[in-house]
Amino acid sequence: MKSKIVEANEKIAEEVTLGFSKIQDGVVEGFSKIEESFINRYLKRDGESVAEAKERLQREAGEHTEQNNRR
Repeated sequence: MKSKIVEANEKIAEEVTLGFSKIQDGVVEGFSKIEESFINRYLKRDGESVAEAKERLQREAGEHTEQNNRR
């Protein structure tokens, strides 16, 4: 049998965790929208979709990293 304090503490912990998860989801979603807009506006080439631009940028970043590691 748990004491009332332990039960109350568990309930508070559940609520805090739920609140954190909601905030985290909102922040990630907001960042993703900003990222997509930035890529669409400044980094996308003519005829390229945002998804294609992301893939290209990741490829180019990988190539750049490889070149730096060789030095």
